[in-house]
Amino acid sequence: MRLLVRFMGFLFAAGTVVFLVGVGAVAGLIWHFSKDLPDYSQLQDYEPPVMTRVHAVDGSLLGEYAKERRLYLPIQAVPKLVINAFLAAEDKNFYEHGGIDYTGMARAGVVYIQNYGSNRRPQGASTITQQVAKNFLLTNEVSFARKIKEALLAMRIEKTYSKDKILELYLNEIYLGLGAYGIAAASLVYFDKSVNELTVAEASYLAALPKMPATLHPVRNRDRAIERRNYVIDRLVENGWIKQADADKARKEPLAVTNRSNGAHTFAGEYFAEEVRRDIFERYGEKKLYEGGLSVRTTLDPKIQVMARKAMVSGLVNYDEQQGYRGAMSKLDISGDWGVKLAEIKSLSDISPWRMAVVLETSDQSARIGFQPNRELGGAVSKQRETGIVTADGVRWARAAQNGTKGKTPTAVSQVLQPGDVIYADPLYKDGQPVEGQYRLRQIPEVSGAMVAMDPWTGRVLAMVGGFSFDQSQFNRATQAYRQPGSSFKPIVYSAALDNGYTPSTVVLDAPIEIDQGQGAGVWRPENFSSGKFQGPVTLRNALRQSLNTVTVRLAQDIGMPLIGEYARRFGVYDELPNYLSYALGAGETTAMRMVTAYSMLANGGRRVKPTLIDRIQDRYGRTIFKHDQRECRGCDAPGGWKNQTEPQLIDRREQVLDSMTAYQITELMEGVVQAGTATVVKEVGKPIAGKTGTTNEAKDAWFVGFSPDVAVAIYMGYDKPRALGKGNAATGGHLAAPIARDFLKLALADKPAVPFKVPAGIKLVRVVSKTGMRAGPGETGGTILEAFKPGTAPPDNYSVIGVADADGRGGMPASQQQQPDSGFLIRPGTGGLW
Repeated sequence: MRLLVRFMGFLFAAGTVVFLVGVGAVAGLIWHFSKDLPDYSQLQDYEPPVMTRVHAVDGSLLGEYAKERRLYLPIQAVPKLVINAFLAAEDKNFYEHGGIDYTGMARAGVVYIQNYGSNRRPQGASTITQQVAKNFLLTNEVSFARKIKEALLAMRIEKTYSKDKILELYLNEIYLGLGAYGIAAASLVYFDKSVNELTVAEASYLAALPKMPATLHPVRNRDRAIERRNYVIDRLVENGWIKQADADKARKEPLAVTNRSNGAHTFAGEYFAEEVRRDIFERYGEKKLYEGGLSVRTTLDPKIQVMARKAMVSGLVNYDEQQGYRGAMSKLDISGDWGVKLAEIKSLSDISPWRMAVVLETSDQSARIGFQPNRELGGAVSKQRETGIVTADGVRWARAAQNGTKGKTPTAVSQVLQPGDVIYADPLYKDGQPVEGQYRLRQIPEVSGAMVAMDPWTGRVLAMVGGFSFDQSQFNRATQAYRQPGSSFKPIVYSAALDNGYTPSTVVLDAPIEIDQGQGAGVWRPENFSSGKFQGPVTLRNALRQSLNTVTVRLAQDIGMPLIGEYARRFGVYDELPNYLSYALGAGETTAMRMVTAYSMLANGGRRVKPTLIDRIQDRYGRTIFKHDQRECRGCDAPGGWKNQTEPQLIDRREQVLDSMTAYQITELMEGVVQAGTATVVKEVGKPIAGKTGTTNEAKDAWFVGFSPDVAVAIYMGYDKPRALGKGNAATGGHLAAPIARDFLKLALADKPAVPFKVPAGIKLVRVVSKTGMRAGPGETGGTILEAFKPGTAPPDNYSVIGVADADGRGGMPASQQQQPDSGFLIRPGTGGLW
């Protein structure tokens, strides 16, 4: 008995020693791994990378920019269903344990022993708290050391933060596949829904993803994804978080995901969205753009943007088709499954309703075509094969284009299309309605161009078209293409003159002129579009209306190119204008954005406007960090509510770059261009429109820039590698660009009343003879108009004409062409100055 007692004592002592050694070893181990643990207190101020979201004026999503697509959602905003789904899948005892699930650890240990030596990845036993520790503070290394650190951090995190805070961090940080981080972004990426709209099946699928998002891909591994989703649904029932009937319904629900692009979401807004992205990048840098969670409210009006794109694309396509058909894009072997082969060819994604197709068979009457299959989520090619018919009406435009000439109109479809031809096609319309199953041949235009629509009072860009297709070329021709504006620059020259003593009735000589350019550059002989025809003395109004180059050159001579250069700089058309007279005719290079901004200042009475694509930017906390409108609002803050105080006032301190009366005068002159000048096609809009066309040398660029009281627009058309658009009238701004402006303004102003341009205080409207600009006699109405004059000016009874020959005869006009005094003009030799 004594021996037994002594033995038991020995065992107890030995056990105590072992226990103490074990405790010491564990303590040493904890101390070893604790001494270099990351600072978990940083979680308190954690700011995860959050995507920047860009919205149009109506709140629709325009674009998202992120390295990690994440939207941070406070736990209070997460629906209970979503929380329960993730707890069921990951950690059902989350709200009971202290950071470590000992039962789960034991189970994982048993599995590890069973699989030892099999090279299988050890089974995890991580709680949500441990996952937070790993995701935020540790690495994904598979080792006991990391698991020990993870457990130690989890216990410390549990003591420091509330369960809701830990769960909030987890739900916003986890990666859920397809580039989505956090439940808010994943809900949008997979289902194009907010988390509040998720069904039981959808929430369960998202909750199934954290452990293996790639393995549970909704298309490539659909069966396994559904199996795991249903497992989560079963756990929800088991835990009593949903009813059995809801679970049965959810299991039957198909796994239907939505392929939501991270590009521009507003149709036709790709160029605008990219310009906004560049702007934010320049303002705040890459990190703020892709991780800062900015909320950007832009100036884009989606309705006007669609109108602008429709008008611009139609103009480019109509011109291109008039040049003839250049043939199929490529050839394809249509034997076997032509759909898979066609799917491999890159097609433009932003030119709907155009679709890429391959010709399957042809006859004289028609051709059968097969359309490019859609790609499902994840890049899988749809098995659906859709076909259609191209009829003779669909190829009637397709005259062969060879060596700059066009062939005859085709009489058979087989003359145009052959089996294997890869083409674009869109629905064929008759009497305004699409014909079922019938399509029209299309071709991507070689010609390009740009359009910008702007609010002339604020500089807010309402719409922007930077080319035919952003998918084809991301080069934004509205802001990046520097082109010669041609005669659309003349209103700036005329504004400089009107602002410095000239009137709309000032007379300038239209006659041949020679300019010695000096330094061996030879003699420059500017000509009007109608070469060889001159009108003699003409008023500024009529000269601008007919876009007379010799008049503009003489006017520039008279007021001086330095003054014109100053006004060009004020209006932002050019930064520096060389002192060469050819630049008065638009020989410099500028952009559509600069031109529409300049015209906006003419439209708003001469106030400076700064073009902007952004109204407001807010940071992730909702604080406004940028606002375009800098006007002061006096009285907008009303503490205590309304108490019959005076109305709030907006204080506009913007610079007056042009006298408001001058702005009205040039507006009236440009309204004459639309009513009876080079832009008469725009008259069809049926609203007050002022504008000017422009055509450059050799017709390489065609322009129209103009405005109504509500919207300003600039349009140019030209090849990216400049070459002639054609010859004669067919290649002018009035023939090519002005019709695009007409089509756009018809749509944009359809619901706007026909409001005339506002006459500023001080302007006197005097009836004058339209041809001579002199005051009309009593009762004289035929051939007269109301002309705008500033105080102190009025139409005189006779004029000296700017540009009459000096004594040496340079720049003069033969006596046989001179107007006589009885015609209403008085020509007096002199210095050519203003009398």
